[in-house]
Amino acid sequence: MNILMYRYGSICEPDIIDTFHTFGFQVTEYRREMEHKNDRPSDSVKQLAAFIEKSPVDCIFSINFFPFVAEICQVLHLRYLCWIVDCPVMELYAKSITSPYNRIFLFDWALYNEIHPLNPDCVFHLPLAANTGAKDRLFADTTEAMHRKFSHPVAFVGSLYTEKSPFDRAKNIPAHTRGYLDGIMKAQESVYGYYFIEELLSEEVVEDFKHSIEGFYHYPSESFLTDKRTLAQLYIGNKITAMERLYTFRALSDHFPTYIYTGSDTGSMPNIHNMGFAKSLTEMPLIFHNSKININTTSKIIRTGLPLRIFDILSCGGFCLSNYQEEIPELFVPGEDLAVYTSLDEMLGLCEYYLSHEAERADMARSGYEKLKANYTYIHQLERLMTTAYSF
Repeated sequence: MNILMYRYGSICEPDIIDTFHTFGFQVTEYRREMEHKNDRPSDSVKQLAAFIEKSPVDCIFSINFFPFVAEICQVLHLRYLCWIVDCPVMELYAKSITSPYNRIFLFDWALYNEIHPLNPDCVFHLPLAANTGAKDRLFADTTEAMHRKFSHPVAFVGSLYTEKSPFDRAKNIPAHTRGYLDGIMKAQESVYGYYFIEELLSEEVVEDFKHSIEGFYHYPSESFLTDKRTLAQLYIGNKITAMERLYTFRALSDHFPTYIYTGSDTGSMPNIHNMGFAKSLTEMPLIFHNSKININTTSKIIRTGLPLRIFDILSCGGFCLSNYQEEIPELFVPGEDLAVYTSLDEMLGLCEYYLSHEAERADMARSGYEKLKANYTYIHQLERLMTTAYSF
C-alpha cells in the first residue's frame, strides 16, 4: 500500500510515518503545507491534484482534517484517512465532512457525538497514542548530567494559552453581556468532565459578542458551523483554558518549586521558574522522564477525551498528575496508572503527597508506562485505524 502523508508539521507525523513503514507500507510525503503556509485554497487544490496525478497513491492520511483534501479524494475515489489530535478543529464542520470517502477518527467522545451524525458510516472514535522505543533509547544514551538538568519537583511543558485567546480581541462588549460571560466562564473554570458553555449561550449574547470583535470567525465556505458553537469553542474555550492555567500555575508555584517550559508570559507568577521552550524530541521526553510530578491541564475544549500530553508523559515513564477527564477511566486506572484531581485544592494536596512518597510515585509511573506500552502505542492504534478504515 502506498499512502500519501499530507504533512503540515504536527509532532505526531514522524511517529506515524515510522509506524506505517513498520507495517510495510510505502509512504509518500507531501510537504507543501509545511513550506507554503499562505497558499490560496485554489492553489492548494491544484498543487495536490497535480502531485497525485504524477505519483498515484492508494489513500491519503493526515493529522487533523483538511476539507479540500476530502474534496479531492471524493473526485478521485480515494479514501481519506485523518486522525484528529487537537481541539477545536473548526474545519470538521465543513460540508466536505460528509464525503463517503472520508475515514475520520476522533479522540474525544463529545466531539464524536457532534460530528458522527454528519457522516454516520465514516466517523469513528479512537484515542491517541505514543511510542516508547525511541524515548527509551534516548534515555539510555543520555548522560547523568543531562538527566539531572531536566529533573524538577513539579514540571509543565506547554502554552499557558494567554497568546491563544482570541476572546481578548473583543472590545466594548455590553456590560450585561460581559458580566454574564465572566460568570459562566468562572463557573466552567472549576468544573472538570463537563463543558456546558454552549448550552448557556443565548442568541442575544452571541450577537453582542460578534458585534464587539473585528473579524469574528466564519468558515470561508458552506459549513455546519454555527456562531454559537464558534463562540463556545474557539473564543470562550480558549479563554477559560488561559484563565485556568494562570491560576493553576500561580498556585503551584506559590506552594512548590515549579518549572514551566513555555513561550507564554509568566510575569504574573513571581515564584515560577520559566525555562523557555523545550525541544520536542530531545528535551521534552527528558523532562517527563526525570521530573517528580508532570502536570497535565487539559484544554477546556477537549471535553471528554485524553489529550496527547497524557500519552507523552506516560510513554516516557513519567508520573502524570492530570485534571479529571471522563474518558480517563476507559483507558487507565486513576490512582494506579496516573493521579487525577477534580479541584485546585485536590491538585495541591496530591502534589504534596506524591512529592513525599517516592515509592508510590515511581510505582504509578511504571504502571502507566506499561499500560500504554501494552495498549496505546502507535502500532496498536494505527492497526485499529487501518482495520476500521478498510472494513467496508
